[in-house]
Amino acid sequence: MKFPNNDREEAEAQVMKIYKESSPALETLFEWSYINHLAWSLVIVFLGLILWLCVALVNAENQRNALISKQCRDPVFKTELDKKCLRSVQSRDHWWEHLTYAMSHLSPEK
Repeated sequence: MKFPNNDREEAEAQVMKIYKESSPALETLFEWSYINHLAWSLVIVFLGLILWLCVALVNAENQRNALISKQCRDPVFKTELDKKCLRSVQSRDHWWEHLTYAMSHLSPEK
C-alpha cells in the first residue's frame, strides 16, 4: 500500500514523535546524587580511622606486654630498657591476641 508523500511524511513524523518521547532525557541521564558520595566517603574515612587506631592499639599493647614481662631489659644495665628491643619485640604470637587483650581489659590489672 502506497501512501502519498504528504501522508508518508505525517506517518514518519508520528513515529519520530513517539520515538523521541520514549527515549531518556539526556540532560538528566547522568545526574549524580552527591549525598551518597558524601555518606560513602565518610564510611571509608571512618573505617580507615578505625584501622589506624587498631594498629596503634596493637603496637601499644605489644610494648606494654613486653614491659610487664620484662622481655626488653638492657643486658648491661639491668634497671634500664633496651629501646631497640622494644621497637622490634613480639611479646605474643599473633597481632589479634594483642587486640583482643586490649579490647577486653579496659582498666589496668591490680
